[in-house]
Amino acid sequence: MLEGTCHCGEVRWTLETLPESATACNCTICRRYGALWAYGYLGHDIQTTGQTNPYLRRDSGDIYFHFCAICGCVTHYVARTEGEEGRYRAAVNLRMSDPSPISDIPVRHFDGHDSFKERPRDGRLVKDMWF
Repeated sequence: MLEGTCHCGEVRWTLETLPESATACNCTICRRYGALWAYGYLGHDIQTTGQTNPYLRRDSGDIYFHFCAICGCVTHYVARTEGEEGRYRAAVNLRMSDPSPISDIPVRHFDGHDSFKERPRDGRLVKDMWF
């Protein structure tokens, strides 16, 4: 199990398994947040606790980004509508976790700005993205 927390500790998340990859997206919002995402389903393999403030993009956003109500860290996101199986797709911001267990996870680059497609992998790992 992987755990993450915002800076002040108010918001916490758990991800049931170690992800196979971390996604770095260059869309207009993710590139500003600097998040590294790992995916699952809220209430299934992702659990969250603590008070957050959600943000929904004004341009027909499908995702609620959640921020700690106290320190402002972006901790996770949740799909606006449930999927076919009645579950809500979600992602946790791996930057909220301890670097040790995730440092060797490969980074998947996603072009959310232009093509909305995965970009070729370049061999970088999470530990290469910390700075």
